[in-house]
Amino acid sequence: MISLRQRWSRWDVTIRDAPIAVALALASLVPALHNRGTQLGDLPGRPLDALAAVVIALECLPLVVRRRWPVVCLALVSAGFAADQLLGYHAVAGTALPIALLSTGLHLDHHRRTTAVLASAAYVPLAVALDREGSGEGVAGFVTFYLALAAAWAIGAWLRVSRVAEEERRRHVAEATRQAERTRIARELHDVVTHHVTAMVVQAEAARYLTAAPERLDQALTAITDTGRRSIADLRHLLDVLNPDHDGDPHTESVGELVEQTRRAGQPVEFTEEGVPAVGSAKVVAYRVVQEALTNALKHAHGSRTKVHVRHGESEVVVHVETDGTGSSAAPTGGGRGLAGLRDRVGALGGEFSARRFGDGFVVRARIPVGTRS
Repeated sequence: MISLRQRWSRWDVTIRDAPIAVALALASLVPALHNRGTQLGDLPGRPLDALAAVVIALECLPLVVRRRWPVVCLALVSAGFAADQLLGYHAVAGTALPIALLSTGLHLDHHRRTTAVLASAAYVPLAVALDREGSGEGVAGFVTFYLALAAAWAIGAWLRVSRVAEEERRRHVAEATRQAERTRIARELHDVVTHHVTAMVVQAEAARYLTAAPERLDQALTAITDTGRRSIADLRHLLDVLNPDHDGDPHTESVGELVEQTRRAGQPVEFTEEGVPAVGSAKVVAYRVVQEALTNALKHAHGSRTKVHVRHGESEVVVHVETDGTGSSAAPTGGGRGLAGLRDRVGALGGEFSARRFGDGFVVRARIPVGTRS
């Protein structure tokens, strides 16, 4: 059924609108339904003849273009309806008029008010002509029928407004989704690239002063190479994560490996870890908190003692990173992209995050619930 519906939706709209036009035309030719259509007044009926076939075709066939050319459809169907009533056929094809009005209200993009005024004005001479023919409908009857036709137009207009509102809502949702995806990509790139590049810059700066010690210079250059390779590997994995077909969680090393890498960049780090690391979003966010804090330590307090403490509990992960800085005004206080991104990450899991000065240094602390929404 789904396949058939999809195939049907791919057909041109004129083909999809053809069945209702053909069905009304055929129903109007059935003898049992003769004079069973709309009748304004008590004008005598007229038997089906060759002219009736022309009138029925004029009423029904324009429905084929009711979505593509709604004004043309309404004009032709209205002319056919007027002929049907004046000649006394009263065919079932008269049902095409409210369908044409509804379709015009729904699908007409321009000159809607002008079209409504002209259609209303065209109804007046029809009512006058029918009254002169002796229909006996009276003013009340003609007004009631006009209001019924106006209701068909109003229903189409309401459907149009609803459709436009739904399209606007979907556009906003799509835009918000794209914005969130761009933010996520920027955050991931910052987390992955900044730490490695900062470590490489620090190591390269230190290597400049080791020319008199070839062994230490070789170690420094090897560390730079290893960091660069690790950065490339992380970037490749990030591209995999951003692939729509990727189902896995973002890859992260252990916090211990991250600390060891920072030590090789020349930052003295004391690391303690309690408990068993969590699995899932809490683990990733805890890793990112430590990574950002160590990156800031390398940039703003290189060579200063840094303490990293991670406690894995059953309900939450607590991360505490403290750096003995030099009182530099460059010490982060929470306004950077990385810290702001971490605050959003931790907040999304229902946790708490803070980054503040602590004496001459600074401290980063996060409480990350385990097993909450991601």
